[in-house]
This record gives sequence, structure tokens and C-alpha cells, in this order.
Amino acid sequence: MRIAVDAMGGDNAPIEIVKGCIRAAKEFSDITLVLYGKEELIRKELGENLPNIEIVHSDEVILSEDDPVRSIRRKKESSMVKAAQSVKNNENHALFSAGNTGALLTAGTLIIGRIKGVDRPGLLATFPSLANEGAIFHVIDVGANADSKPLNINQYATLATEYAKHVHGKNKPTVGLLNNGTEENKGNEVTKAAYQLLKENEAIHFIGNVEARELLNGVADVVVTDGFTGNAVLKTIEGTALSMVKVLKDAIMNSGLKSKLGGLLLKDSLKDLKDILDYSKHGGAVLFGVKAPVIKTHGSATEEPVYYTIRQIRDMLKSNLLEDLITHFDTQDK
Repeated sequence: MRIAVDAMGGDNAPIEIVKGCIRAAKEFSDITLVLYGKEELIRKELGENLPNIEIVHSDEVILSEDDPVRSIRRKKESSMVKAAQSVKNNENHALFSAGNTGALLTAGTLIIGRIKGVDRPGLLATFPSLANEGAIFHVIDVGANADSKPLNINQYATLATEYAKHVHGKNKPTVGLLNNGTEENKGNEVTKAAYQLLKENEAIHFIGNVEARELLNGVADVVVTDGFTGNAVLKTIEGTALSMVKVLKDAIMNSGLKSKLGGLLLKDSLKDLKDILDYSKHGGAVLFGVKAPVIKTHGSATEEPVYYTIRQIRDMLKSNLLEDLITHFDTQDK
């Protein structure tokens, strides 16, 4: 299994990207990580030679402020474009980047290409659920398409259902449509039309509308929505998790000696809470609907999220996920 890594993408590249790759390469001997970027900088961070890490030199870098489509078309020698091209040419099996999200989505769609029958690829993110220990749920789309059609939302449900089955071992994952109420007649014209398509979709286990306040309580294994709403949900969950930990910490530190002593006793519990709410441990966001795994992790990712994202990609490649999706949509298209 060969994974193409955009080593120059993200706020902390290439230092943290290389660190995460080293950790993953040492743990997983069955993967080869191909790092695309400025060779001198990568080798400086790599230090030792590992048999399953390769470097491909790339002169250009796509920056966070670059226009996504223009940068993909003009920066042909950039680390992201060369990595994507290698996946298209079957030299590598998956693409990973912490860089410019729009550019990565463009590279996945224009260079690697959509699965036949998929109208628009969507981004899937995995979140921790508070329903029980180790529980998770998936949200799709979290930002690939701000304006989604009912058809897109219905296809997202199929894509995410197969991901939950293949990668996380869910036998019959439940699917909920994010809406402003649980009644069937709730929502705008898009969600109402999407509801009817989801009801008729035999490839999923649709349970109806779900509300945002119930997401972390495990209301559904898969939550489908348009990219604008999904991205807002992603950032809300991320911000709430960080704020909760900060509020608890400030309350302990600013409330006298007794609170500080209590805080010492609660130190391990607070760390557990932070770990539970840390969705980066479940990997990056998956661009679903393209011919190979394309994974985006947070732009500020450090060694740990990089490692977990590589582990996630490895799990995807070990399953028959893409083959089954290609077969499903090819059948639907006929």
C-alpha cells in the first residue's frame, strides 16, 4: 500500500508532517509513504533512512491563500499536484494533505477523477459520540459543496454507509438527515426532496430527520447534509470542544485553593474529556466519490493527527470499500 503525502501542505509543514509519517512508517511495515516536497527540507526532518519512506522532490508549493482551481492548473510542479498525479497514474494508491482544502478537492476531482455515477464528491468527517465509550458518527458533506442538490445528499448517504461498514465494521449503520426538526415535513425544499430520495434508497438504513442538538448523543451513525451546513457543524463541534475544556480549566484556576486542589484530583478526568472530544484521533476528512482515497487533515495538524490520518488511510486501503462503491454506482448508472 503506497500513500502519496503532500509534505509541504499545512501550517506546520514539513516538520510535523514528516514526524507523523515517521511514526506511522515505524508502526506499519505494510505501507510505503511517498513524501512530495522540497527534498532538502524533508531530509533534514527525516534524519534516519526508513525503508518505507520515499521522497519525490517538488519545487513548488500551493499556499493556503492560493486560488484552488488556478493553482492546480498552473502549479504543475507543486507537491500536491505531483502527488495527485501519481495516484492518477496508479503509482500510489491514496493522497493525503494538510494543505489548501479547495485545491485538494480540485485535485481529487479534476486529476484523480470522480467515480462513474457520482454527481459530486463530498467530504466525510468522523466525530466522537458521547453515547458510549469509543462510539463515533460520520457527517457528510462537511464542506466540499456549499450548494447541494437532493441527489447529492442521497448519494452521500450511500457513500458514508459503505464507509461505516467497511472501515468501522458497522453492520447496518443508521442514516439521519440533518434538519430543523424531526417531522417529515420539516426543512427547506432541498431537504424535503432529499428526504423522499433517502426513504427510497435501499442501500441505506434511513431513520428520518435528526436535529443538531442530538448529534453527539449518537442519534445516527451517519448524518447527511449539504456542505454549507456540514462545515458549520464541523466548526461548531470543534469550537465547542475547545471552549468546554478552557472553561473548565479557567473555573478551576480562578476559584481559589480548594478548586485548584480539586483540579489536581480531576486532572486525569479532564484529560480523558479532552481526548473524547478530539475528533482528529479518528483521522482526516475523506473526499468521497473519487477513484482513490483523498484525505484532508486540519491545516494546523501536528504529528499526532498526521499519524492517525495515515492509519485511517491504511484501514481504507485494506478494505474493499472503493471497489464496492464503484460497482454500486456503475450498476445504478445502467
